[in-house]
Amino acid sequence: MSCGHIGDIARLQPPKLSQSVHREECTQCFDNQDSPLGVDVCLTCFNGGCLDKERHHARSHVAKTGHSFTLNVKRKLKPSANRAEDEEPPAKMKKLAIVEEREEDKYEHKTVLKCWKCDAQNGLELPDASADPHVQFLVTGIMQSLSSARQSEVKAWEEEIAACEHTLMLEQLATGPIAASGLAHCQKCDLKENLWLCLTCGSLGCGRQQYGGFGGNGHGLQHYEETKHPVCVKLGTITPEGTADIYCYVCNDSKLDPDLARHLANFGINVQTQTKTEKSMTELQIEQNLKFDFSLTGEDGKALEPVFGPGLTGLSNLGNSCYMASVVQTLFSLAPFRERYLPTAATHWEVCQESLPANCIDCQMHKLADGLLSGRYSHPRPHAASSPSAPKETNPLAPVFQEGVRPSGFKALVGKGHEEFATMRQQDAEEFLTYLITVLRRHTKRLGLDPTKEPTGVFAFGMEQRLECGECRRVRYRVDATDAVSVPVPAREKGKDAEGKTVYEEVPLKECLDILTGTEALEYQCPSCQKKVIATKSTRLATFPQVLVVHAKKFQLVNWVPAKLDIPVILPENDVLQLDEYLGRGLQPGETELPNDEAVAAPGLPQFNEAAMAQLEGMGFPTIRCQKALLATGNADAEAAMEWLFAHMDDPDIDAPIQPQAAGGSGSPEPSAEQVGMLADMGFTEKQARKALRETGGSAERAVEWLFSHPDDTGEDAPSISAVPSGQQQSTEVGGSSKLPARYRLKAFISHKGPSVHSGHYVAHVHTATEGWVLFNDEKVVKADAESVRELKKLAYLYVFERV
Repeated sequence: MSCGHIGDIARLQPPKLSQSVHREECTQCFDNQDSPLGVDVCLTCFNGGCLDKERHHARSHVAKTGHSFTLNVKRKLKPSANRAEDEEPPAKMKKLAIVEEREEDKYEHKTVLKCWKCDAQNGLELPDASADPHVQFLVTGIMQSLSSARQSEVKAWEEEIAACEHTLMLEQLATGPIAASGLAHCQKCDLKENLWLCLTCGSLGCGRQQYGGFGGNGHGLQHYEETKHPVCVKLGTITPEGTADIYCYVCNDSKLDPDLARHLANFGINVQTQTKTEKSMTELQIEQNLKFDFSLTGEDGKALEPVFGPGLTGLSNLGNSCYMASVVQTLFSLAPFRERYLPTAATHWEVCQESLPANCIDCQMHKLADGLLSGRYSHPRPHAASSPSAPKETNPLAPVFQEGVRPSGFKALVGKGHEEFATMRQQDAEEFLTYLITVLRRHTKRLGLDPTKEPTGVFAFGMEQRLECGECRRVRYRVDATDAVSVPVPAREKGKDAEGKTVYEEVPLKECLDILTGTEALEYQCPSCQKKVIATKSTRLATFPQVLVVHAKKFQLVNWVPAKLDIPVILPENDVLQLDEYLGRGLQPGETELPNDEAVAAPGLPQFNEAAMAQLEGMGFPTIRCQKALLATGNADAEAAMEWLFAHMDDPDIDAPIQPQAAGGSGSPEPSAEQVGMLADMGFTEKQARKALRETGGSAERAVEWLFSHPDDTGEDAPSISAVPSGQQQSTEVGGSSKLPARYRLKAFISHKGPSVHSGHYVAHVHTATEGWVLFNDEKVVKADAESVRELKKLAYLYVFERV
């Protein structure tokens, strides 16, 4: 059948290097190019849509946008690629020693142009159109572009790469043009691939030997050793946008060259005419990371039994993403998240106002709910893994796990604009949970949705802080909203094990809660006594959440860096926690409140949390640093401020005076339009951006942290926290309920193995109605061994309790 609209395709252009092309997977569900129907890629905006009869996301996209042409992409593993790899990768790979996996060597792709004006139900296939030169141009552009999933991963790795003094101060020797592409080869051998150009003198040298790959006699490194010319660029990775692989031998790491175009022009290379022909080292490193695997065995040495079905779908590791996977699995084990995102998925996809589902946090949460809870993707992996990221099973008797769904779109969107979560580094699971809760609430507020239907409200509760002067006996109460309780875990050494590792005594969880809610003495400038006194501070729960997250702080500071300690924490009998005794009562009859003392704070600065200031200063931090930390973390408590201080010890302006702010914020310098615009691009309103910049002395980085710490602040100038009398702070403002009894049962826990929360590996255990305790280890989902659960529960990092 002919198409009368084929002439319209001449207006379409292939994707630019910076555009995301969703050819691997549907942006609204996890159906992908390996499925029988493949994925339809929109030729206008490059959205990916599935063709499932029930979800028909490709058809919905066409109906919503009016984009008429799509390219259907299907992929099939080549028979030659079914062989299991005999070699195991080494424990740690160097960036310049990673084997390249070529997709075209492993897969056969089938593409066909479709017109949806001719067939609005399924799209009319136009196989004859493939002969058209412009259609070939479009198809080549889509198939050779970096897919959206890989592009987001590459960007995340690249955010870790920065310029160094050697790229910034590069001196070039007078030289001429180098040989044209295809003719150039290493100056010390005949290799024509994996070539590195010395940016000082123009010498061409081959790279180091790639593990299991081709090409690499290390002549580029040899050139550096002979000449000490520090910086080189990998030919074949240069793009028209002026990016490329840059390596500094002095720093022994990948770097950026901000002036690369001019440096290359010295050798006759015009970046605007270049075409990227080789995978970058970042792409290769991602491929290598995805092969990293973990074994799953019980205490008896037997392999744990894989489980499948609704609610038992794994999340494929994207490379250092286990912290995110463990949090996501825990969230979707909770009824409020299941009820919010699964039944309404189809409805939301029909009415969503975002032009691209990949840019909508609701779409991505619905996609996760559908992927994890429907059971549609929870099935044993075929013997020949069809996914490039699926770990290889070389033992024929080993259990067959599932491939898991790839949350790359979710990770890219949620982490966008965040200094840490946008990268591919390992992160702290507790920090990610807190951040994700903030993102979801901010999204709800921005769209004007009903906040009572926001499932993150199940975590909200209030912590009551009580401060009493030791002389006048006057008191001050303060209630802070929070979503988790961090409890200190005392480290009491018991001895050494056979390997010389320190063994610690077991600590009951109740003891940790008693320490948290106990009384401590501190120095305090009493506004009533007008002098320094010894005051007492105590903490209680003002309200109780529906879901209680307990963060076990098992750290020891080593050279100002927190090191994780394996201290066993013992839960109450039957994993049931009773919290009635920890309820705060607020201002009691006969107690007299301390007066507000505006003079305690510097002129124009908000009133700082006195107890938190006293704690931080008591640890030896300068006053100015303590104030900045409290400003950046919501002026709530010393612990959050202390963590901020550890992360910002090296800030160049850490000791610079805070810019004073007059009442209402009008006295501080007006933020620049550029700063306001940058924050507005991240989704904040102009009022929010301006207030955040004023509150943080014009620091864009701290303004972002301030905004994340104040998700409910609309940007309207308001009195500081201290101006609100403690007696007026109602429990409804912080969430939760003060009703008794406050009884909780363990629903899930997140464990961590490794010396630091920013390295190692996270897994989640979830108690299910059908299988009991289930272990979620990235894409591997198994029925947990009872003895392992007992032991890992003691060493958990996060505990999640449901109120019963």
